[in-house]
Amino acid sequence: MAKIVCTMAMAHAPGVTGWLDSATPQEQEIIKAGYSELGRLLRATKPDLIVGIANDHMLNLPLIDPPDFCVGTAAAWQGPAEFFKDWLKLPDYHLKGNPEAARAIYQVAKLSGVKITSAEDLLFDDNWSVPLSYLTPDHSVPLVPIHMNCINPPQPDPATSYRAGEAIGRAIREALPAHLRVAVIGTGGLSHEPGGKRYFAVDEAFDRWFMDLLTTGDVPRILREANLDAMEQAGGGGTAELLAWLSVMGASERKAATSVFYTPSIEMRCGIGGSYWDLDA
Repeated sequence: MAKIVCTMAMAHAPGVTGWLDSATPQEQEIIKAGYSELGRLLRATKPDLIVGIANDHMLNLPLIDPPDFCVGTAAAWQGPAEFFKDWLKLPDYHLKGNPEAARAIYQVAKLSGVKITSAEDLLFDDNWSVPLSYLTPDHSVPLVPIHMNCINPPQPDPATSYRAGEAIGRAIREALPAHLRVAVIGTGGLSHEPGGKRYFAVDEAFDRWFMDLLTTGDVPRILREANLDAMEQAGGGGTAELLAWLSVMGASERKAATSVFYTPSIEMRCGIGGSYWDLDA
């Protein structure tokens, strides 16, 4: 059976690569140091594969009756998507996929009752482009991307997202080759409201509350209190991306997270932070 060696989650706002120099020097320092630390933690576990869970921004999934999740099964990936290049200011990148692992995860999740599909032609925007540019800047670790519907109703609730993460974790441990070392990474959030009335606002109190709540490891409380209404109140159309963090928690054998960094950044239009589930603790 394969081994999950790393579980973490983080924001992926396009400004982190596209216009970071417009943030205050203090914010820039916190953001760069925070992503660098997450990258160090990831690389220290020497993963052979990243299984990533991130929201889709309605770029690939259908608008009518979308699945909760879509597993990318291609043998290779590239990004960023053409329309997003001016925002991200990143060079084109290429990385390997793992079709066999992707199909195994899809099959186990499907049999577990997860509302899931698969695709070979997913487009990447900031959901993968931003975090991978910090975590694996040489893009040397293959990726199985799992795109999640966090925005377009009906989206999964926290309990559904967590149970899907459990199924993904079980698929990794039981259906993938024994030699594989796998990192499970979630990206999205924190509080933001893209294009809405609160576009230039960040709910720092919510962000810190949410990240502190994850440190308790109290799964029933987290799923009860970090609900879609609370996320919507912190920023509509964006904050619910934190459902991906709950899926990662479901996949992780350890439930109490460690907060790695956070800063409320108006210039990034988003609370920027990341958490790590220390599997060796």
